[in-house]
Amino acid sequence: MNPTDLHDERIAALELELRRARAALDDARAEHVTERKEIEALLQTIAEGTAATVGEAFFASLIRHVAAALGVRYAYLAECLEGTMARSRAFCRAGEMADNFRYDLTGTPCLGVIEGRTCCYPEKLQQFFPQNEAIKRMRAEAYVGVPLRNSVGDVIGHLVVIDDKASTRDALWLSVLQTFAGRAGAELERQQADEKLRAMFAEVERLKGQLQADNVYLQEEIRHEHNFDEMVGNSPALLDALNKAERVAPIDSTVLILGETGSGKELFARAIHSRSKRSHRPLVKVNCGSIAPGLVESELFGHVKGAFTGAIDKRIGRFELADGGTIFLDEVGELPLEAQVKLLRVLQEQEFEPVGSSRTVRVSVRVIAATNRDLDQAVREGRFRADLLYRLNVFPIEVPPLRNRKPDIPLLVAFFAAAMARKIGRPIQGFSARSVERLMRYAWPGNVRELQNVVERAAILAKGPVLDLEGMMLDDQLPKGSVDEPAATASIPPDRASTERLRDVERLHILGVLKSTGGVVEGAKGAAMILGMHPNTLRSRMKKLGISLSRDAS
Repeated sequence: MNPTDLHDERIAALELELRRARAALDDARAEHVTERKEIEALLQTIAEGTAATVGEAFFASLIRHVAAALGVRYAYLAECLEGTMARSRAFCRAGEMADNFRYDLTGTPCLGVIEGRTCCYPEKLQQFFPQNEAIKRMRAEAYVGVPLRNSVGDVIGHLVVIDDKASTRDALWLSVLQTFAGRAGAELERQQADEKLRAMFAEVERLKGQLQADNVYLQEEIRHEHNFDEMVGNSPALLDALNKAERVAPIDSTVLILGETGSGKELFARAIHSRSKRSHRPLVKVNCGSIAPGLVESELFGHVKGAFTGAIDKRIGRFELADGGTIFLDEVGELPLEAQVKLLRVLQEQEFEPVGSSRTVRVSVRVIAATNRDLDQAVREGRFRADLLYRLNVFPIEVPPLRNRKPDIPLLVAFFAAAMARKIGRPIQGFSARSVERLMRYAWPGNVRELQNVVERAAILAKGPVLDLEGMMLDDQLPKGSVDEPAATASIPPDRASTERLRDVERLHILGVLKSTGGVVEGAKGAAMILGMHPNTLRSRMKKLGISLSRDAS
């Protein structure tokens, strides 16, 4: 072959290669245009599907459209929590939205993503993370994750797609996720800020409600006419009870105060609280006998709005209000059995759920309970839980009745008379000698409260500074012989006969007051007010003593 032919052949071969190269370049250009158009179409589809949504709806719409557009089995958007924990805000599985989940990023490809890297595993994902059980359960083969950043560049979450087959289009996945990572990060930041704001508002409302409730109770405390300094007397029975209160006050033990109506159980509770480490917080009082049975749980533990008919607003319960302080459960023996169960849990666990709520409230509350009932008898009769009694009866204090501390009567009379002198604005020198003798002989079924009421009535009726019991119906109600015993015998434990006489004394005393009020029990001029009792307590005593309004008080 001559040189000319050889030259021509080489030129022809080069032209062939050139045509092939041009054809390949055209094909590449066409493929690139096609891929670019595909990406643009995918992005437009996702953008249109999420354009009108915000918050949780945006997350769900984005994940659903990403999974559908890329044809992957799993897609989710997650936010970073403390440490290496994260939680999903939207999760799509096999084309359906699934429940959100929390998980530890340790040992997952997402750990690299929250460190700020885009992570891509087009195949063999399980081989890279052989210890991860979730990846095994998903039969995951391919993974792409991109970080979500807030406005200052911190990673706050991640956007992830996972498939159960190897990916030949990981570049396409990556392009789509990176395109929407910016908006997803901005929406996640906005959503987190909104949630923090709502939580702050809720906390402000909670604190506002607690402050208002605290104020109500503090005002009640200020208005209350008793405090522990008013426990006047130096009788051995009283000093023994005061010594017990003094010793238990600094300790957070539960205290059960036992004593008759009007003997001063609440004053002991105030004394214990005032000398405890919790004195900077309120002493919240609950009269268990004055609450309707259906409202006891709501009163003690609170309720949420709509928890029951009439619950038009949220209510903070007495236990939550007493958090950090002391709660005084007066007449605890009147609690219904249903409320006793919940009270037992609070004593054991220091936690409860408000009525109608699944939210557990934890509190730190010292419990002081009081009763004028025989709780052991109530347990035997099935009206009081034995396990609750064991929890309440950690440190019992028995407040002596006034008939067992007769030497204290003159001191109490002087104290109440001085208080009344300040109240009515005129001098009071005390009772006449004859009246003091009657006071010392009387059995005082209503205890100190009854004595205070007698002093107050005598002060109102008195025409001069010396008080008199004329017309007060003390001795003249009592059966013969019941008031002539020496005062010293009052401290001797009564036998059955004296107990029966005491019941007769109490029955006649209540009957006399009922007759003076025309059978009216409640109200400003009712028998309960005169006797210094709660109306329900008076009705209970009347029932036990066999007093009928229709028969006896007419």
